Amino acid sequence: MKQIILSTLAILLIFACQAPEQWPEDIAGKKALLKEKRTELQILQSDIDKLNEELETLEPKKIDKAVVDIDTVKATNFKSYVSVQANVVSDDMAMASSETGGRILSVNVEEGQYVKRGGLIARVDLQSLEKQKDELVTSLNFATTVFERQKRLWDQEIGSELQYLEAKTNKERIEKGIAQIETQLAKENVYAPISGIIDREFLSAGEMAAPGAPIVQILNTTKIKVVADIPERNLQSVKRGDQVEIYFPAIDKTINERISLVGRSIDPSNRTFKIEMNTSTIGGLLKPNLLAEVKFNDLSIKDAIVIPVDIIQENVNGEEYVYIGTPKDGKIIAEKLVIETDQSYDSQIVVTNGLKESDILIVKGHKSVKNGTELIINNSEK
Repeated sequence: MKQIILSTLAILLIFACQAPEQWPEDIAGKKALLKEKRTELQILQSDIDKLNEELETLEPKKIDKAVVDIDTVKATNFKSYVSVQANVVSDDMAMASSETGGRILSVNVEEGQYVKRGGLIARVDLQSLEKQKDELVTSLNFATTVFERQKRLWDQEIGSELQYLEAKTNKERIEKGIAQIETQLAKENVYAPISGIIDREFLSAGEMAAPGAPIVQILNTTKIKVVADIPERNLQSVKRGDQVEIYFPAIDKTINERISLVGRSIDPSNRTFKIEMNTSTIGGLLKPNLLAEVKFNDLSIKDAIVIPVDIIQENVNGEEYVYIGTPKDGKIIAEKLVIETDQSYDSQIVVTNGLKESDILIVKGHKSVKNGTELIINNSEK
């Protein structure tokens, strides 16, 4: 009987492997032929499986044994995470600049130095304004003398009102001009707008500073935050107050912080939105623009059947299966079990159909067993 079955199988295999006299030349024909061959392959595999089962029934043989490790299936909480790149940002940054412009006489700070708010940063040469003031003071003295004389004449009802008003207006105009120059001269010194570290020096002594052009950049490193761009598909996975894990590769440091801000809009260029996490400098280790990795939970499933990915096998039909141990006649026998799976993370996968709690799952040595193999349990304590 065995020889008849094997001969029949050999004939089927030879017939299936015969190529047609001429393959189709067009793409549609080749695709149709490929589909046909795949169907034939599945039928042949099904026939092989049935023949093997019949052989095992008709020709009893010595039961195979295999040493395996097992684990009892239990429901657990499954969580998956997503990691995105982020960077450290100073929450408070300001530029110290001259309002009037001019040649820089001195810069009193250097990069890396800490300065307090109101501290002297630089001095700007305003000598040209001093000369303008001196000229205006001379003009004011003369204008004041003319005004006083016109006023005395006006008080004595001598002279015209127009002369009196012109002298008064000229005197007041020069006084306002002097006041404006004095206001500008008061801006000779450039002061720090905030307390912090001098992060960058743009101009040095001797260089010209345009009005409003930054001389130094100041960072308040006591206010640090981590900013990350999150893909819009994870919009429902994060919310303000959620805890995330932040890893800094450069210093090999991991911290946990809560999301302090979730962006209100999606960036159309990369389809992401921002999240921010306030943190400390960790003793000065965190610096602006330091790269980081933010990991957040994007999926949670309660009471899920979770197994290692590497114990799952696949048959020719694309079905996934595992082996479980079934008690029989005082022994534990291997049984092939087809399963359905869903989400996976970190070498673990959720089984949605097939396995159930309390099943004895073969987790090691699974590739050396088949249906009916007698199992010798290596980790019997489980």
